[in-house]
Amino acid sequence: MTFQVTVQPSGRQFTCDDGETVLAAAIRAGVGLPYGCKNGACGTCKGKLISGEVTHNAHQEKALPVAEEKNGYSLFCSAIPHSDIVIEAREVLGAGEFPIKKMPTRVARLDKVTDDVMIVTLQLPATEKFQYRAGQYIEFLLKDGKRRSYSMANAPHEAAQISLHIRHMPGGIFTDHVFNTMKERDILRFEGPLGTFFLREDSDKPMVLLASGTGFAPIKAIVEHAMHEKIQRPMVLYWGGRRPKDLYMHALCEEWARTLPNFRYVPVISEAKPEDNWNGRTGFVHRAVIDDLPDLSGHQVYACGTPIMVDSAKKDFVALCNLPEEEFYADSFTSEADLAVG
Repeated sequence: MTFQVTVQPSGRQFTCDDGETVLAAAIRAGVGLPYGCKNGACGTCKGKLISGEVTHNAHQEKALPVAEEKNGYSLFCSAIPHSDIVIEAREVLGAGEFPIKKMPTRVARLDKVTDDVMIVTLQLPATEKFQYRAGQYIEFLLKDGKRRSYSMANAPHEAAQISLHIRHMPGGIFTDHVFNTMKERDILRFEGPLGTFFLREDSDKPMVLLASGTGFAPIKAIVEHAMHEKIQRPMVLYWGGRRPKDLYMHALCEEWARTLPNFRYVPVISEAKPEDNWNGRTGFVHRAVIDDLPDLSGHQVYACGTPIMVDSAKKDFVALCNLPEEEFYADSFTSEADLAVG
């Protein structure tokens, strides 16, 4: 049995198989519904159910509160239709432009840049062309059927290899393997490109780039893509970490600030210790944006990092700084621990 999904206001239509989520069917059909985590945690794929019936798989309350569901909102990554449905969603232009592939890859290099961050460089097959947009992610396909998602940290024009920034989550099955047993030349399998977090090149608005920890990875790809395409829009990067060592590519960001005419860099540390000798900005990284840019009405924001940072930034930028909600683009890094809390 299949059901028809109609997307308003575009009028696009696609079919959804029995038991399939709306988002999975949309991705399969190349329809660009916005999404991030695909597992009911981030809320990026939330839209309105205009007509028809759906039930929702397990998801986090913060992503779709009960009150919102009663008012007709739906989380498309966990919504399973039981009839033909009509939904309202803002489609993402270009999201389905490149084919999603499953492919093997070889570990080319492992660079441990801090005690808990590994930069993993993957060599792609010479016979396969892999295209993506700066900011998107891939999912590793693990032997137990589980998946692990990581953003690509290099711009698409350098796609013979892919660079990932992986933070060690002690007890995490995959990151324990990365830090303890993974070796160069190991073979992995992944699927991608995925996600609708990427640079909107049809805009000329100034950009606020907001990152915490390894959320810097897709932001780095966006900056390098903008450099390659000679995009002249003003950019300001706010990168937050607990300690200065968490800003593991601080020197690169300082180099961008020196050499790019329209680029500024603001590092922010939340838990500096005396031995760090930190003389820069302190506190929550999104609060630094509010202090510097109290009016975001004419900006675009690209935010990536922990769920609490992304959620707080969106809420406060819209409420306090007049940022149009549709100009906040985010990728929330949800770990298995975050999902367990939900």
